[in-house]
Amino acid sequence: MSPSLRRLMKEATELTNSPSPHFHAHPVSDSNLYDWHFTIAGPPAPSPYASGIYHGRIVLPPTYPLRPPSFRFLTPSGRFEVNREICLSISGHHEETWQPAWGIRTSLLAIRSFMDGDAKGQVGGLDVSEEVRRDHAEKSRGWVCEGCGKSNEAILSEWREFCREKGVEVGEMGDERVVPREAAKEDTQDKEEEPVEESVSAEPAQQQPPPTVQPTPALALTAATHPQVPAPASRPPVAPQPTQAVASRQSDDPWLDRAIIGVLIALVFMILRRVVNWED
Repeated sequence: MSPSLRRLMKEATELTNSPSPHFHAHPVSDSNLYDWHFTIAGPPAPSPYASGIYHGRIVLPPTYPLRPPSFRFLTPSGRFEVNREICLSISGHHEETWQPAWGIRTSLLAIRSFMDGDAKGQVGGLDVSEEVRRDHAEKSRGWVCEGCGKSNEAILSEWREFCREKGVEVGEMGDERVVPREAAKEDTQDKEEEPVEESVSAEPAQQQPPPTVQPTPALALTAATHPQVPAPASRPPVAPQPTQAVASRQSDDPWLDRAIIGVLIALVFMILRRVVNWED
């Protein structure tokens, strides 16, 4: 088996074991792993594609992943031309920007995010009004692929039901509410914990009393035998006095004190020696 086929089989397994409710991709047949179909949900609101579900095709070169795949939409969207290879940084139009570490999952996530962008003369891109794109989004749900034999809504509904069985809770717009356990383990090992953004109110927040914690038997025994002493009230920091700084420096650097004493003894010795020589 060629390295390209092994890579494609690995990606197909990974898409099944760690599914995303936002998109579904699979080879058209088991005999040809270089021809895939994908079904993707539109970006979230307020995007004009929010209610849409789109179907497309992925053609992978025999040297994949050294060379990038090509993508084309089969469902009218108002963003990309139908059945025409689209020009993206992750597609075959820009081999110089493709990285072999990327894959089908990465590409579909990029396509979903690129849909809200402007065409600006992009190959395979369309510039139409927002009303036309919303109309295409509503009609896209009932669009049927001749090869798959199912509507986009049926394909994505079945896939989201599979995601729920894998532990991914799917909201109305396909938002992932629960991360699969396997993905959660990888995130905790490879990524730092992201800070949680807290909403700031315009009014000053009232201080809430600390929650009451029921002590465990071990903690209760410790508290009974060693009662806690109330901590003194916090005071503003006081700048250290010079004498304190010198004392701290002397305690931290004892070798410096010895060096100073040695220099003083040497100076006294030299002065006494000159005095003795002058009297002689």
